[in-house]
Amino acid sequence: MAQNRVRIADVADALGLSTATVSKVIHGKTEKISDETVKRVQQELERSGYIPNMAGILLARNNSRIIGVVVNDNEKYEGRVLEDGFVMASINALSHEVNEKGYFLMIKTTSDIREIPVFASMWNMDGLILMGFCEADYEKLRNQMRISFVVYDGYFEKCSKVVNLVINHYDGGYQAGKYFRELGHKKALCIADNFICMDKERIEGFSEAFEPGETLRWEIPKTEKERMCFYEDKYQTLLKNNVTAVFAVSDFYALEFMRFLQGKDIQIPKDIQIIGFDDNMASRESHPSLTTIHQEAPLRAKTAIKCLEAMRDGAECETEIVLPVELIKRESTGEL
Repeated sequence: MAQNRVRIADVADALGLSTATVSKVIHGKTEKISDETVKRVQQELERSGYIPNMAGILLARNNSRIIGVVVNDNEKYEGRVLEDGFVMASINALSHEVNEKGYFLMIKTTSDIREIPVFASMWNMDGLILMGFCEADYEKLRNQMRISFVVYDGYFEKCSKVVNLVINHYDGGYQAGKYFRELGHKKALCIADNFICMDKERIEGFSEAFEPGETLRWEIPKTEKERMCFYEDKYQTLLKNNVTAVFAVSDFYALEFMRFLQGKDIQIPKDIQIIGFDDNMASRESHPSLTTIHQEAPLRAKTAIKCLEAMRDGAECETEIVLPVELIKRESTGEL
């Protein structure tokens, strides 16, 4: 026997609400309805099976309650950007915040920032979060975006409906360098795949804690195979320079280089000490566990959604919001 189609009246009866209230939520007319009620209705719509027609409704109304996230699928991720620790932590935090607020989350990965305006307009989004792009990329977006958006990395020139939600990259690097100096290190290596955007800020902050000539910089290749060859070629230079401290601009690179060194029978932290950046799950589970710079993904996600809501409602937002970072000391560093 075919199951009876769920009606608006059925949803309303289940929640003890009027059919008018349920209908308004379905069609996005929620200005006078509490966020809690909106969330209850959306959950009941999904539970009861009323959802099949929701996609069309979301696209047709002015307030879709869709938040988009676009992640830069840079070549260094080799097609696995969503497996990156920072990206995973950020999206997990955003997913939790979006669910709490009764929104829908839609994710796109691309290395071509020109795809973003089409993606945003196609789905009639309430707001957008951009992750992993740089200032040069944003030039291609100017005058094309029609919705509010939050930038996680880089900097988008001051204009309405844009918030640059960044962390204090420079201070994070400085905290790492200062800690190495306190431990007595005199020669340090910085590794990154570029010296622009946030990586440049992190390395400059790190170098500030040392005297001129006490830090080396390696610009490593973007693919794993090439990096392994690069590490092999540079290994003797590392030893000749008496490097005892390594700062990587991400936990991913820090852990990769730590495994390379361990393969050379270098003991961490006895022979060389390492600090990463991000504080992803892998940094806590590695052997030894990785000292790193922690950035608070839940706080960033909460702030991002709050800014998008404010801009949607016509409120003024700060052009730039800088969130703090914190050094987390673990087993990959210690007293010399």
